[in-house]
Amino acid sequence: MPRIVRTPDLRQRVAQLESQVAALRRAGWERDELPFYPTSLHTMPYEDSTSFITLWEAILSPRTATLSIGMVFIGDQVSAVNTGGSWQILLDGATVAASGSVPALFSYVFPTAVIDLTPYRASASLKVQIQVRRTAGATTGGKFGGGGSIGGAPTYARLL
Repeated sequence: MPRIVRTPDLRQRVAQLESQVAALRRAGWERDELPFYPTSLHTMPYEDSTSFITLWEAILSPRTATLSIGMVFIGDQVSAVNTGGSWQILLDGATVAASGSVPALFSYVFPTAVIDLTPYRASASLKVQIQVRRTAGATTGGKFGGGGSIGGAPTYARLL
């Protein structure tokens, strides 16, 4: 004998919709992955400058509330001297949105940053730059001849 499938009543439908909305809120409102592009002519983005130099950059239309970025940095070793430095995320070439250090330990660091994009939502475009500089280590020799270098890359960038 065939079964009759009843449509759920209004209370069941509302309860199901509420649980779906709650799950979306817990998971976040992830919109898109943001690609970054290297600005270095070297095969691996390393820089040995003592002033901030852009390693990676992206241009986006800020239509979401936040940008979540994960990064990896390492200072190299020149003649048994470890290189240390610092990193920063620059918005529109003027505003430092996040910053940190790269310790002179010849080991990787994995910093993260969550950047508030609400002040830029009316802008047509926003340039995001990941910059590094050397603050400690060898001053001659090294990967490019100018001393120790700091290498880095974004591991993820999500518009939320």
